[in-house]
Amino acid sequence: MNYSAPQALLFLLTGISLIVILTAKFRLHAFFPILIAAWVVGLGVHMPVADILNDLKEGFGGVMRSLGLIVVLGTVLGILLEYTGSSRIMADFILQKVGEKHAALGISITGFIIGLPIFCDAGFIVLSGLTHSFSKRTGIPMLVLGVSLSTALLSVHCMVPPHPGSAAAAAALGVDLGKLMMAGILISIPAMLTGYLWALRACKQFPSTQGERVTDRGEKVSSLGALYSFLPVVIPILLIALRSMLLMRAGSLPTQISGLLFLGDPVIALSVGVILALGNRALWTSGKIGSLLEEAAEKAGGILVIIGAGGAFGAVLAACRMGEVFSRSIHLEGTGIFFPFLVTCILKTAQGSSTVAIITASAIIVPLLPLLGLDNSNGRLLCVLAMGAGSMMISHANDAYFWVIARFSGIAMKSMLRVYSVATLWMGLITLAMVYLYSLLLK
Repeated sequence: MNYSAPQALLFLLTGISLIVILTAKFRLHAFFPILIAAWVVGLGVHMPVADILNDLKEGFGGVMRSLGLIVVLGTVLGILLEYTGSSRIMADFILQKVGEKHAALGISITGFIIGLPIFCDAGFIVLSGLTHSFSKRTGIPMLVLGVSLSTALLSVHCMVPPHPGSAAAAAALGVDLGKLMMAGILISIPAMLTGYLWALRACKQFPSTQGERVTDRGEKVSSLGALYSFLPVVIPILLIALRSMLLMRAGSLPTQISGLLFLGDPVIALSVGVILALGNRALWTSGKIGSLLEEAAEKAGGILVIIGAGGAFGAVLAACRMGEVFSRSIHLEGTGIFFPFLVTCILKTAQGSSTVAIITASAIIVPLLPLLGLDNSNGRLLCVLAMGAGSMMISHANDAYFWVIARFSGIAMKSMLRVYSVATLWMGLITLAMVYLYSLLLK
């Protein structure tokens, strides 16, 4: 294959444009536009058809091997927690502890914790009734509570596995999921707080209708009931985090302790979470376990084909050796984490989906890692975190999650754009700043 950098850039931009247009304007499932883009780029740089087909299969299969079980188990866990009411119990318990005066902060903390296993749109739908209830009980406007909850859910959705975007990027770049999970959780906290603080500030700047306060104390949650609801979320995180810490000194560990590494494998850890969630009596008395597992499998399938298409696209780009071509013609030295952040941000703003944005961006960035100075373990971790930050911004009318928030909170379009969309902008910038500070600590 002999092709110039302008030719490569032309067909790469053409492929990306097709992804944006076909997903945003024509509302096609992202699997098809990403696959089409892979063919456009491959044919554009004169790859043999047989080679393109082989790379597509290899890339798709490689992602399924590394992420298939993780995505399925994560989806199952989220649906079980949603159906059994564990999500509501965790939310009520947190809000019970923080008090009505700090209800908005409590809603943010709730969204952050519940968002770890549950996708942001599903989490918001599950908890939207809670925000309405608290708005009536405290008189806090729905604008504040809705934006506080939605931004908290978004912060972990973009940064922390097993959410599909960050998990797929980690697989593409070869980043340890445990390390990414720990770093992603820590860096997501400032993002969550940014959304919460902006919601408070913006509500004063752009007043909305104040909730009418009524007496509704709700049902008190016992500590034991809350503990059991938290376990399916907390235990997998602790197991994965423990494994990552043990791996740092695996050579000096006794054989007995090294066995804990098995439990910390993301597949095993999530399986433990699912088993704990299945212990809920409501599942067995309702007789709906079969239908819930079927629903989870179907939902996970839709996500997996997008991730697989992203892996296929990345395999074609790698086979094209675009990194080598661009390194000879485009000066990206010194841009580091800012370039992957910018690429992901543009893709997110243009087509709306954080998952599609980070999956597409990771396929583009992989061959450029040496050029960006990120071709080592820490650099690859920082790159995924930077892409996660870029995938937060800017959420607006082409984002399905934007409309979920507006519909279930009853927030007007104008207020959504002035408060929620601006909040995602600040979240992305603050998160990028935190990733940069984290990079200084790793030096």
